[in-house]
Amino acid sequence: MTVSPHVVVIGAGTLGMCTALNLVEQGARVTVLEAQSIASGSSGRSVGVVGSQLTDPFEIMLRVHSLRRFRQWEGEGLRFNHIGYLRLARTKAQMELFARSVEIQAEAGLRSRLVHANELMDLVPHINPDGLEGGLFGPDNGFLDPYEMCNFLARIVRAQGSEIRQYRKLLGAQRRTRGYRLETSHGPIDCDVVVNAGGAWAPQVAALFGQRLHIWPERHEAVVIHLDEPLGYTMPMVMDLVNGEGSGLNFRHEKPGELIAEIHKVNSIAPEDPDNYNDQCEEQSKVDLAELLLERVPDLPGARLGRGWAGLYPVTADHRPFVGPVDASEPTLITAAGAGGYGIQLAPVIGQIAADWVLHGAPVSVPGSQSLAPSAERNVPGH
Repeated sequence: MTVSPHVVVIGAGTLGMCTALNLVEQGARVTVLEAQSIASGSSGRSVGVVGSQLTDPFEIMLRVHSLRRFRQWEGEGLRFNHIGYLRLARTKAQMELFARSVEIQAEAGLRSRLVHANELMDLVPHINPDGLEGGLFGPDNGFLDPYEMCNFLARIVRAQGSEIRQYRKLLGAQRRTRGYRLETSHGPIDCDVVVNAGGAWAPQVAALFGQRLHIWPERHEAVVIHLDEPLGYTMPMVMDLVNGEGSGLNFRHEKPGELIAEIHKVNSIAPEDPDNYNDQCEEQSKVDLAELLLERVPDLPGARLGRGWAGLYPVTADHRPFVGPVDASEPTLITAAGAGGYGIQLAPVIGQIAADWVLHGAPVSVPGSQSLAPSAERNVPGH
């Protein structure tokens, strides 16, 4: 690798911008190519939740790395709303997993605690605890605006002397003796390394290099809930999903008198076309969401559904992101994609790992993250 390589990062969503930032901080020259505008894909349609209330030690460790960066950026002016994150448990077995999570998070310096069913209303006075054993609560978790985050990072990347070229689509790629010549809608660009952070478009980008990337663009929908009057408390993020079990309902405070809700599960028999999909919430989804909300928070004051929208989760077969080379014999083509549903909260650490691959040829700064490489065992169809 050259001392100061020229790296082209494809995609100006959260994964692409975090990768670009980690690279420029370590002396690389970076050009970010974005077919549309910054955060115009999945990132800008996310509900922006950042949480560490999981049960897998590796997943928690990844978020420790991310949260460290979020704290740094918050100190530099990025808005982060610390409303807390409550993950619901329906079974005693889930509560046992949550108890272990509290221990793991404490060892990593994160605050969390178990909440029993009879304590849930202390956190969310409007919740109906029927059918629940309790929950796992992290008071320091919360949400941010992903569009704001991407533009915040873009300002830092530009201030370091690197470029972000918007409305510049990648049309083709040629391998050269050292590096690549990229054909774009505004002329060619020569570079040493490419990072594919194309989100739902990452398979299309990979195909331009002759690679097959198995990422499924999965449709997800969110809806604003208007209330007749403010709640009188800040509702934390509430999630009814533990390792794939639960309704998938999640909702959180957005501003006084307004919540945002999402159904985390979508039954789709075919991947969405990111260039041509319905970006509005379907009426049946609103009906389904209303039923789940009536079950879990039946007495919200004058609750009514407002505008809705749809975005795409780029998901892999094992629902873990791809970070690393698809082909070990081509270490200058790195993938950073497939973090569907967790892209915002994992973006800082994914950017860190991707930069490691570019500059060091291996993920040297995050233990165990070699397992996120899109190996032949992982890069397989998931549906």
